[in-house]
Amino acid sequence: MKVLIAQFVIESNANIPYKSRLENFNLLFGEDCIREMKCEDVFGREGIEIIPSIYANAAAGGVLEKDAFDFIENRILEDVKKHIHEIDGIYLHLHGASEVEDLEGGSGDHHIVKEIRKFIGPYLPIAVVCDPHGNLSKEYVESTTLIRSYRNSPHTDIKETITFVCEKMAALLKTRQNITPVYRKLPMILGGEQSVSADEPVKTINQYLEELEEDKRILSCSWHVGYIRHDCDVAGCGIVVIPSTETDQEYANHIADKLARFVWDKRHEFHYTGLTAPPEEAMKMAVEFKGKPVFITDSGDNVTSGAVGCNTFLLRQVLALGNTCNKKFLFAGINDAEALTKLAGLEEEKKVSISLGMNLDELSEKVDLDVAVRAKGYMAGYSYVGEGNFGDCITIGVKDKPIDIIVSGNNHPFVEIHQFHAAGVNYEDYDIIIVKQGYIFPELKEEGKLTVMSLTQGATLQDTSKLLFKRVMRPMFPIDDI
Repeated sequence: MKVLIAQFVIESNANIPYKSRLENFNLLFGEDCIREMKCEDVFGREGIEIIPSIYANAAAGGVLEKDAFDFIENRILEDVKKHIHEIDGIYLHLHGASEVEDLEGGSGDHHIVKEIRKFIGPYLPIAVVCDPHGNLSKEYVESTTLIRSYRNSPHTDIKETITFVCEKMAALLKTRQNITPVYRKLPMILGGEQSVSADEPVKTINQYLEELEEDKRILSCSWHVGYIRHDCDVAGCGIVVIPSTETDQEYANHIADKLARFVWDKRHEFHYTGLTAPPEEAMKMAVEFKGKPVFITDSGDNVTSGAVGCNTFLLRQVLALGNTCNKKFLFAGINDAEALTKLAGLEEEKKVSISLGMNLDELSEKVDLDVAVRAKGYMAGYSYVGEGNFGDCITIGVKDKPIDIIVSGNNHPFVEIHQFHAAGVNYEDYDIIIVKQGYIFPELKEEGKLTVMSLTQGATLQDTSKLLFKRVMRPMFPIDDI
């Protein structure tokens, strides 16, 4: 048996002022594609041969340019067409939150599955692993044979989800069940920071999903939080239930109704996890805290959800503290390619005057600084995107201020400890570390004596009820009182 595999991952934030391009993707083919998709072990032990198409991962960024999407989709479709007479199924790793300019329907994920189905007909299996922060539609779900999202947020269970889906797909290839996933749309729209899996009610929802999957008549159950950073008619929560066999189809409909009701009834329980506060209060908490390190997340400029990472609002807030604060700060980091270029030719400890900030809006307003170069390094990969060098970075110290800033040339995040070391800094040297995240990632949470999410403004505004949606289904909780 043979399975064609491909990955297309991008989380497209429509609230940032630039488009994502092909150059923003890590593109891999052949054995490199197989290695990064991490499905070889399962398919190998099941005696299934892998035919690689393309691995395309851009993490989070802006709306995707049509030409870039066309290149990726055409490569997948050409490979499907080329191997149509020998493949027994297709395995896709998608995100669910892609938004492509000038594409009918907007979603690249949905379009890829729809076009593949035109080639292969209604019966050849398509299995999909996806991010829970992606939007679904009935047509999209029913075009797959098996679709399942990660359960953990942050996404610490990606590998486990890949293994689960590949094992179930291998079994389906042997039994050839004519099954259709059951989808239910929920009139509820949530941000990722309100649905952390270690906290309630997501913890209980995930436990219920596990219980439902113990039923031999149910192959898989998943809850999809949805994605709120581009306005579309399919935005919001959804659930998917997969029957084990064709005879279990009606039973899967019954379970889908139960699961939809279970999640809906918990709508008032969703909340921010951990400490959250307006910027002034969040900074006050951090400054007055006795221990270290303290992590502050700049939630309105959350690069893990596609923000640019160039906002200088919190930097200006710290500068305004003057000499009244006996704390040492690290910003990890601030995205400004122009400033990075100016710093690149300087030796360590060289002093220079720079303007930091991209001036895209008042939040990213330029700040004039006298600085010295402290360290040079690179932005390392992390567990969700793989190893590698994601660009240079330079750490600067602000003259006469206890403030160091990692200046980068893109919006790559700092979410794991080894990334600080790769940048050339020791996080333990600082009292307060400011990162461009929403919810704090696991390693930083474990190291932090205090973590607080600063409810800043920006492309990843956290208050869902204040987002200006025009195309979403209505009524919709919590936008509407239902």
